[in-house]
Amino acid sequence: MKQYLIAHDLGTSGDKATLFDLDGRLLHSVTHAYPTHFFNGNWAEQNPLDWWEAFCAGNRQLLAGRDATQVAAVSFSGQMMGCVLVDAQGLPVRPAIIWADLRATRQAERFESAIGADAFYRITGHRASASYSLAKLLWVRDHEPDVFQLAHRMLNAKDYLVYRLTGRFVTDYSDASGTNAFDLTGMDWSSAILEAAGIDRAVLPELHPSTDVVGEATARTAAETGLAPGTPIVLGAGDGVCASTGAASVSPGVAYNYLGSSSWIAYTAPAPVFDAQMRTFTWAHMVPGAYCPTGTMQAAGNSFTFVKQMLCDGLAMRAQAAGGSVYAEMNELIKASPVGSRGLLFMPYLLGERSPRWNPLARGAYLGLTMEHTRADMLHAAVEGIALNLCIILDIFRREQSIGSLHLIGGLAQSDSICRVLADVFGVDVVRMNHLEEATSMGAAVCGGVGVGALAGFDSVHRFIQPEQTVPFAAETHDRYTAVKAVFEQAYEALLPLFPKLAAL
Repeated sequence: MKQYLIAHDLGTSGDKATLFDLDGRLLHSVTHAYPTHFFNGNWAEQNPLDWWEAFCAGNRQLLAGRDATQVAAVSFSGQMMGCVLVDAQGLPVRPAIIWADLRATRQAERFESAIGADAFYRITGHRASASYSLAKLLWVRDHEPDVFQLAHRMLNAKDYLVYRLTGRFVTDYSDASGTNAFDLTGMDWSSAILEAAGIDRAVLPELHPSTDVVGEATARTAAETGLAPGTPIVLGAGDGVCASTGAASVSPGVAYNYLGSSSWIAYTAPAPVFDAQMRTFTWAHMVPGAYCPTGTMQAAGNSFTFVKQMLCDGLAMRAQAAGGSVYAEMNELIKASPVGSRGLLFMPYLLGERSPRWNPLARGAYLGLTMEHTRADMLHAAVEGIALNLCIILDIFRREQSIGSLHLIGGLAQSDSICRVLADVFGVDVVRMNHLEEATSMGAAVCGGVGVGALAGFDSVHRFIQPEQTVPFAAETHDRYTAVKAVFEQAYEALLPLFPKLAAL
């Protein structure tokens, strides 16, 4: 049996290429960056050719000195909710409009109003939003009609690489569920939404399960990538869904919290989960017949990094001079502040907010500052604010599913003090996994292994990732945080009328 699995995680800042063996060992990892062009306030584009170059370079590095014929499969994780328009030869007709681009607000409003907000949410599992692919496609039709006429298919990021390798225009159910054009229960493109948007189904790619082998590396692409001709290409999934598998959330009720620049809580469910206030959303899982109810906040790690930059420059210089880590110093400071940070609240809305607020005008704030507050209190309050906001998402899901513990992945989970605050705010034990940064790539690798039969099923993920440390919550501390959370909620409601006025200043 062949011994290697290759996964490519095509993120916003670069392509992370990883090589695993069938026992779940990470053998090699390389990242190749590419630029994002931000302009016009809220526009964001990338060049798909940069993705291909990064893929080829990373793949060749993984295989240097190794037998490429031993690769059982190549599979993908990719940034979701993009709009990559290609002609019949698969050539991009314009730069890719990525998930972070919010120019298409009017287009989203138009097709949502034609369907109705609640009905739209029930069909797709998501609110209608400029974040998603369909609105971006309509923006191109409205503003660049000549370009739109050249478009043969709309793809997502990973799908473009799959086309380059196989010549097929395909996507999987998870990425389809991030387009705002997918019927989540019917597992097909929504005729009602496409009709309301005035979009021909033919412009959308073929739908497939994530585990489908959709082609093989050709002789030409093998020469560019270092792969052996005939290497199976498994479709893979969107990055959020790959993270679910990589966090070992592959059976009903297993929940996890990803802690990166943004942060989300998700779990595996047998059916879509609909919140009456539409605060959460649901993806199709790569596990057949399963779904990923999810709530994503915009600025978790971003908030922590911002506060670090504002408050800890001197600390960072001292730590560097002493050969230590500024994060270790911050960890100790956070531990030194009590529950509630001596009456100080941090509102973590530095980039507006998605779930649970869905308010692009929300703004960050410290509330309750006095002359007695210290840097430790301000750092601790920032962590508490992130945790309190995430806890609102968790509480929504607890109405549908009993959650006894929460797997933690992502860079912020490296901090013991952050893990402690999360456990006590959430009121559940949190389980730090042994791989925090590679979970998304692991999900894609497992998908590839299952797709070619090299792995028996998705439970094989437990070979790749295991619990490293369990942080139990303290019941008495959690009770104290219940009162803090009530004030946190009241603070947001009190500030709500001010956010539009602040945005207009």
